[in-house]
Amino acid sequence: MNVDIGKVCEIARKAGAAIMDIYDGDHAIEMKDDKSPLTAADKASHNMIVAGLEAHFPDIPILSEEGADIPYSERKNWTHFWLVDPLDGTKEFIKRNGEFTVNIALIGNNSPVMGVVYVPAQDKLYYGTADEGAFVRKGEESPVPIHVRKADPEAGLTVVMSRSHPSPELEDYLKNIKIAEALPVGSSLKLCVVAEGRADLYPRLGPTMEWDTAAGHAVVEAAGGQLNTPEGQPLRYNKENLLNPHFVVESGA
Repeated sequence: MNVDIGKVCEIARKAGAAIMDIYDGDHAIEMKDDKSPLTAADKASHNMIVAGLEAHFPDIPILSEEGADIPYSERKNWTHFWLVDPLDGTKEFIKRNGEFTVNIALIGNNSPVMGVVYVPAQDKLYYGTADEGAFVRKGEESPVPIHVRKADPEAGLTVVMSRSHPSPELEDYLKNIKIAEALPVGSSLKLCVVAEGRADLYPRLGPTMEWDTAAGHAVVEAAGGQLNTPEGQPLRYNKENLLNPHFVVESGA
């Protein structure tokens, strides 16, 4: 499937601009049915992304966090589709720490084949495909190739984790790993930090949804890294239940 990733990057940046218009002003917050926050920025970004993808790629269906009520009976036969999180890190947005992202992934046969992660507050764009590798672009600067780094377990690993306190499961997982540094990061930026060689390991032993991980998953793999379940199985997308299992991101270098 011939998809111009430059168009997808452009759509992500436009969605990010819509988010920043709201971020720089007052923003209204609602609560979703699952009690997670929904802001006007989520809605603005969703509308911008859907309009852009439908205009440029009308034959590819879209599954977005803000439009995730498509029946499995309809989507189970999709061979390719867009998987979108219009604003990943809503809590980071509300806290105004800048660590929120726009995530757009192309899924092919249940695996991510293209990913774009845009950080609006930093005007920073991560993107990648298996064929072309992974890149980061800051503002209007030229794109720079990124690659995972070679881990040194004896010297200690840099581990990415959420800003909340580690769960008992995570503490148990890490107890036999020598940690040189723990790096607290928000949203799907955690995957991008591994992709660009700033960290070695990101274990996620708590709940995430498919749209939380797909774009970052594609970038990590394009950069030479791996994302699997703790048992070593790859994450699959477009399941009937869109909840991810636990997973571990490793540099794999």
